[in-house]
Amino acid sequence: MDLQGIGRLIAIAGLVLVLAGLALWLAGRIGLGPLPGDIRIANGNWGCFVPLGTMLLLSLLLTIVLNIVLRLFNR
Repeated sequence: MDLQGIGRLIAIAGLVLVLAGLALWLAGRIGLGPLPGDIRIANGNWGCFVPLGTMLLLSLLLTIVLNIVLRLFNR
């Protein structure tokens, strides 16, 4: 891969990170919190949080986004 290709890859990765950061920032601003299916166990001084619903949703969204990106680059 030449320098131009590496530069393009880094620019796209940076754009994806900025968009993900903005999405998370906006989700926090509108009050999007734990989803149904997230498990929270608390007892006294300790607690455990397992975000199963959130992980499933993120997995689905990332699968869709990556499939779209791969289809765009494999024309």
